[in-house]
Amino acid sequence: MNRPMPISPRRRGPLLDVAVVGGGMVGAAAALALARAGFTVALLEARAPTPWRAEDEVDLRVVGLAPSSIELLDDMDVWTSIRESRVGPYAHMHVWDAASGAAIDFDAADEGRAWLGHIVENRLVQWTLWQALLAAGVHCRCPAEVVRHEVRADLVHLVLADGDELAARLLLVADGADSPLRMQAGIAVRGHDYGQRAVVAHVATARPHAQTAWQRFLPSGPLALLPLDDGRSSIVWSLPEDEAARVLALDDAAFCHALGVACDFRLGPILATTARAAFPLRLRLAERYQSERLALLGDAAHTVHPLAGQGVNLGLRDVAELREVLLAARVAGTDIGASHVLRRYARRRRSADTLDALGFDALARIYAWRAPPLVAARALGVRFIDRCLPLKRRLAAHAAGR
Repeated sequence: MNRPMPISPRRRGPLLDVAVVGGGMVGAAAALALARAGFTVALLEARAPTPWRAEDEVDLRVVGLAPSSIELLDDMDVWTSIRESRVGPYAHMHVWDAASGAAIDFDAADEGRAWLGHIVENRLVQWTLWQALLAAGVHCRCPAEVVRHEVRADLVHLVLADGDELAARLLLVADGADSPLRMQAGIAVRGHDYGQRAVVAHVATARPHAQTAWQRFLPSGPLALLPLDDGRSSIVWSLPEDEAARVLALDDAAFCHALGVACDFRLGPILATTARAAFPLRLRLAERYQSERLALLGDAAHTVHPLAGQGVNLGLRDVAELREVLLAARVAGTDIGASHVLRRYARRRRSADTLDALGFDALARIYAWRAPPLVAARALGVRFIDRCLPLKRRLAAHAAGR
């Protein structure tokens, strides 16, 4: 068996508490949260983030930030900047079944809150986090590619593609759903592809969105219309691969009409659309969230169906949990990279993420039922939940991260 080449002492960087690989929203949030908590942190990312500018078109990729995510961002002193840039708050959510008409409504006032959440551009969140990293003392390396990592004694050593080396007590892996470092660590994933793509665009509608997130479940998959700050709606339309390809190929007028039919013209005719894009849908769960001096975060640990809009929120909950665990270890005088410390994080988050991911998966399957008796049963369930206030409040609280 080939043994790994030993790491040479050349061009060695500073000794760190934490090295974070992956500078997307979750990785950048982890680096900033831990730096603000007093840990020495390096962030390594292959590609520099695209600058966010107010005069640019709204990013096609948006996220519905839950209250738990906003609290974390606020705690890191970046939420005010994001909020004052461009966000679409929503106070209501209306979800309805195309097959039966059964619907469920959520209202922020019922939860004693002003908003259920905020629709925010991915690029804006990432760019704002990156602007805060240097001020927090994070050592940012971009572009940077980790070609090998090796654990020796109480440190993990990283070798970069340019020959530089870093050493840290803990390696956090947030390098995406196809994480190379997760594979290097020998951590397997389980799950399946949905055979669908999510078509995304921003559209103008005849009627205002009324600060409401609208979601219609069609036999082909869910369609969401999410309120943007400028009065338009961002759509996430889950479709089988061949149907997604057909929809993407439509001209703007035909696309607007098809979308109007799909959402039952809930906001009136679709008046205009941006260019469209699409991304594949899949369920992926890492079989474990830790290895020796290594922990997984965000999409490297879990990729879920977008129907509940919880993917990034789950990743930010990973960050909040990890920060709490590492701070407790430091107070106790414990090595932050010790196996028992990382097991505490992994046990808590993998359990919660698995329940959520499988719940979203089950919901997608239930709404794909087409047989009339099953559709009728589904309608009864939806109407029961809508009328059962304690259950509905529990669902709303869970989505908020409470």
